[in-house]
Amino acid sequence: MSRALLEIEDLTVAYRSEDGRVTTAAEGVTLSLDRGESLCVVGESGSGKSSVAMSVARLLPSPPAFWPKGRILFDGEDVLAMDVARLRELRGRRIGVIFQDPMGSLSPLHRIADQLVETVFLHERMAKASAREFAVEWLGKVGVDDPARVARAYPHELSGGQQQRVMIAMAMMLGPDLLVADEPTTALDVTVQKQILALMRGLVGEKGALLMITHDLGVVSEMATKLAVMKDGRVIETAADVREFFRRPQHPHSQALVAEARKMELE
Repeated sequence: MSRALLEIEDLTVAYRSEDGRVTTAAEGVTLSLDRGESLCVVGESGSGKSSVAMSVARLLPSPPAFWPKGRILFDGEDVLAMDVARLRELRGRRIGVIFQDPMGSLSPLHRIADQLVETVFLHERMAKASAREFAVEWLGKVGVDDPARVARAYPHELSGGQQQRVMIAMAMMLGPDLLVADEPTTALDVTVQKQILALMRGLVGEKGALLMITHDLGVVSEMATKLAVMKDGRVIETAADVREFFRRPQHPHSQALVAEARKMELE
């Protein structure tokens, strides 16, 4: 039996404050994701879903974050046991990450093209001119108007939606096996949102897998092949059949989420 691309086993994510107090963000989380699958993790703010997602590429600052229990196996390797050099090999090349706050993730001191090109140079041997062309091409793929101009800009010169598209291009441009997306379409208008979601589906369809954090059940219905609902740091429901979940959610919290989504559709 072949192993899953991503296996999260009984994971606990915690944070230790300067005075030694420990806050548990997620506990006992077990999830799996294989090539060709899209797993959407849904839940209200503070449910622990982003802490779990950012742990997959070990991107939580540590300290204060730590993992007292569990494993995160990516293609059979435990991410939590990897050294920094191995993590750098995986990030960008095999695991791409779209952050919720693009302005906080982009360098304010460097032009957009330089930041995209740096991502390429970390993992690929490519002439600088070719790398810039590749970067501009990807800006166009994620719906950036006048990508050559945006490539020359600094992040503060872009709108929130443009910044998010840059972050999406950076995460997807090297064709990672696993794309981790934390609320990737929040700042985008409906038309561009559909374009970005289609790009993500194309990546998954080719060879990869998608782990998406979202509060939007409309996105879930469009993207997920399976889902998990989190509340208070725990997975309270999983579903391998997304349509069945929307028809008959089992947990009372899941039922409330679906009812609220239906109410918003009617308004």
